[in-house]
Amino acid sequence: MNKASKFTGILALLLPTFFFAGCAGDPEPYNAVADVKEAYELAEKSMDRQNYRKAIGIFEALQARFPFSDFANEIQLRLIYCYYKVDRQDEAISAADQFLRENPTHPRVDYALYIKALTYFERDPNFLERWFKRDLDGRPPRDGELAFSLLKRLVERYPASPYAEDSQQRLIYLKNRLAAYENSVARFYLERGVYVAALNRAKGAIELYNGADSSRDSLEIMAEAYEGLGMMDLAADTRRVLQSSFPGES
Repeated sequence: MNKASKFTGILALLLPTFFFAGCAGDPEPYNAVADVKEAYELAEKSMDRQNYRKAIGIFEALQARFPFSDFANEIQLRLIYCYYKVDRQDEAISAADQFLRENPTHPRVDYALYIKALTYFERDPNFLERWFKRDLDGRPPRDGELAFSLLKRLVERYPASPYAEDSQQRLIYLKNRLAAYENSVARFYLERGVYVAALNRAKGAIELYNGADSSRDSLEIMAEAYEGLGMMDLAADTRRVLQSSFPGES
């Protein structure tokens, strides 16, 4: 018997109950259903129809009424996804954290990591910034750093995951985004003669985000910072690396 059939059998044995749930953003509370089986099926159908707010209300009611059911984990995972889809970002992250904390060896840990990472990824930058194509290099990418860390963890620990390929593509974008930010800060310090701070930022961009599009800029900043510090041998070494790594561009 598969999980879905098992769950249907369990639900059918439960005493009938009523759920009354309303969700933020719905025009009015909806009256739920006559039993748990019908409630779960309605929530699944609501997800299929992309009515995530209604699904959330039902899944939350199921979770509150039956927190230790055999399918509590599946309800948790569905809630993580639904919260993400309706931009209840803090709740998506909190639900994912709870799932990961309580189920560190669950076979769908990669999924919880992925949705949590997507939530951070889509918060940095926000929709309006993407829409108006603002220059993002100067904005502190806190959410981007968190997304990068989660996606990197997913790819490294679960390389066979169905979410690994998409995660890898997002990592490339984030690597370039984060390295560019480090360089923008390094350039800020460099222009003000704070050479050690500029050097550390540029070196960090190369070490943390190796292969980023802005690696050339990192090396250039490092060379200029060494020169500002009077460390001419290290500056010359850095320029040799720059020339060999990016021939014809120096």
